[in-house]
Amino acid sequence: MFPLHGAEFAADPHAAYARMRFAYGSLVPVELHPGVPATLVIGYRAALRILNDPVGFPADPRGWQSTVPADCPILPMIEWRPNALRSSGPEHARYRAATTAALSGEDLHALNRQVEDIAGRLLGEISPLGHADLLAQYAFPLVFQTLNTLLGCPPQIGQRVAQGMAAIFEGIDAQHGNQILTAALDELITLKQRRPSDDVTSRLLAHEAGLDRIEMIHQLVTLYGAGIEPQTNLITNTVRLMLTDPRFSGDVLSGSLTAIDALDETLYTDPPMANYCLSYPPRPVEVEGQLLPAHQPVVISMAAASNDPSIADDDRARNRAHLAWSTGPHTCPARAAGYLIAQTAIQHLCDVLPDLRLAIPAHQLTWRPGPFHRALTALPVTFSPTRHAS
Repeated sequence: MFPLHGAEFAADPHAAYARMRFAYGSLVPVELHPGVPATLVIGYRAALRILNDPVGFPADPRGWQSTVPADCPILPMIEWRPNALRSSGPEHARYRAATTAALSGEDLHALNRQVEDIAGRLLGEISPLGHADLLAQYAFPLVFQTLNTLLGCPPQIGQRVAQGMAAIFEGIDAQHGNQILTAALDELITLKQRRPSDDVTSRLLAHEAGLDRIEMIHQLVTLYGAGIEPQTNLITNTVRLMLTDPRFSGDVLSGSLTAIDALDETLYTDPPMANYCLSYPPRPVEVEGQLLPAHQPVVISMAAASNDPSIADDDRARNRAHLAWSTGPHTCPARAAGYLIAQTAIQHLCDVLPDLRLAIPAHQLTWRPGPFHRALTALPVTFSPTRHAS
């Protein structure tokens, strides 16, 4: 059984995926946390079958969750919540309709301007310094401020949301993080009930699905969960690729390839959520000749499945066949906004700091351990100091 929770896996997951494929093929017995077994799907075709079969592979974890200790640190990441991500059948349809409608009310042109404004302010602070940690000083605050704007969340509430979400992703005091997150979102809902505006939270409250307070909290958990950590890591992982891979470091910065080309390569190789899209078969089910047990997590490896040798394609620029946004009934409803935010942030960075380079050798960059995310601890860079009018 392959452990996904240690520093060794985080340091070189692709080597681990290769060993898994050699030993087991498409379906691999893994450990998400000590004593928490699961099946990791690393075959592309098997992943498509599972993601498009919500009856055989429902997303509701309650049958499994009853067997897991309440203090398990990864539980807040995958426990049942009354939202689209963790529901099946009519409830999933109801929650997804409300979330999709709330997101579709967003003007992408206005969103692009917001991201440009935030990027400009942040780069105005960074550019005179000649050095920065792009994760802490650019990617995270840009994503955080953008998401707060989309959801109509004041910074003081958003700061607590970010604190709680970080604890959940890290699995360190995750239950306390869950409590911080819930209390902050409850306060945001109260604020929007009193003073609704043209934002995602207000549109969720007004939707005909009639979400109650608990349901509202958990729709917002999904939006913040998908919006802060994965989006931050998508930006930093893409910039890392651009600065370390000659195919991109020579082309993107000179303009012959676009930021979206680098994004698509990253979404293939180092997607911010490398292993996720969990389902829980209610009965034993056979996939590719292997019997998967009932009520045990089935985890899709977006990173490994998209790199399945049976579908290998050397030219990934503009190729969107990867699974980083999932597919099927649980595909990410904010895909267009996610692309736009990351692309705008990266392009603005390249325009303002064209001689961007790593401050340390690439092999000294470190990755945070954890079974689900693909996340750097920091992205230190240097560049020529300049004055940028934000």
